Amino acid sequence: MATTPTQVRIDADVKAAATELFDRLGLDMSGAVNMFLHQCVLRGGLPFAVEVPQYAQKTLEAMAEAKRISADPDVPGCATMEELKAALDR
Repeated sequence: MATTPTQVRIDADVKAAATELFDRLGLDMSGAVNMFLHQCVLRGGLPFAVEVPQYAQKTLEAMAEAKRISADPDVPGCATMEELKAALDR
């Protein structure tokens, strides 16, 4: 199978996150892109639904709060279920 070099512009943060994911899956970027393109050809379109989620405002606010909490080093975490249960009982 002959290959051809291809160039695409990708957001740096998205590329870094995708590269980390593909590393965990045992893929490199080229292999992942080839897999994606093969699936597009096999299915005659994108191999997933493309849609804009319509989240309720309350859901968006909860997601933003969860993201803020998870990034806050002053918020204590629990390493075990027992620690979580004890924290909830307090």
